[in-house]
Amino acid sequence: MSVSPEAPSRESIRVLLVDDHAVMRAGFRMILDTTDDIVVVGEAATGMEAVSAASALHPDVVCMDVQMPDMDGLEATRRIVANPAVGAAVVLVTTFDRDDYLFAALSAGATGFLLKNAGPEELVAAVRVAADGDALLSPDVTRRVIARFAETKTTGARLSQQAEPGGAARQNATRERPEASASEARVELTEREREVLRLIAQAMSNAEIAARLYIGEATVKTHVSNVLQKLGARDRVAAVVYAHRHGLT
Repeated sequence: MSVSPEAPSRESIRVLLVDDHAVMRAGFRMILDTTDDIVVVGEAATGMEAVSAASALHPDVVCMDVQMPDMDGLEATRRIVANPAVGAAVVLVTTFDRDDYLFAALSAGATGFLLKNAGPEELVAAVRVAADGDALLSPDVTRRVIARFAETKTTGARLSQQAEPGGAARQNATRERPEASASEARVELTEREREVLRLIAQAMSNAEIAARLYIGEATVKTHVSNVLQKLGARDRVAAVVYAHRHGLT
């Protein structure tokens, strides 16, 4: 584990780089340290080092590799996210564009998912988005998350219904009866919160939502926080899945 010798300004976004390849960490550091609002406060080469460094340095964002010795990035992410004293957002950075990594990363509590072949501007944008509390998910990734959830839900419902007497009839009735109304009443979102949730489900950032609704970003952050709290959702990804599951979009 290495720590930057210079103390960053209070306004800077503090970043911890985690990758078992020193050249990759050096490249990321070079890109991030050239910005005015981001500073790399430390590096780690293994998952265990990442957990320790995150606890010691309290970064705002952790850029985490997936495949590493000692402990992989997914387990390291789980431990970092589970520690409320750290409070860092984790962006998984990997060479592989694989759905199993994507869903495992989101399940582990990662804020976003970035490929290592992304351009420098994408890396910088990813750090800023994560630090701002937004989920780093493109519309394509959001669609994949929703599709995977829908597939799992449909398969589970079909097996459950077919195992019961009158399963086929019950399955047809279920198709005709949306489950949104009961859930809608349960969460009791305001109309503005519903608008914000719909835009979150379209993978919009806080800035984009603010522009669409003609309100300030601080107001959007408040609405997003209220939505997550009311839905019992850990993050924006969970809110998107919840919204599509219960017909709230």
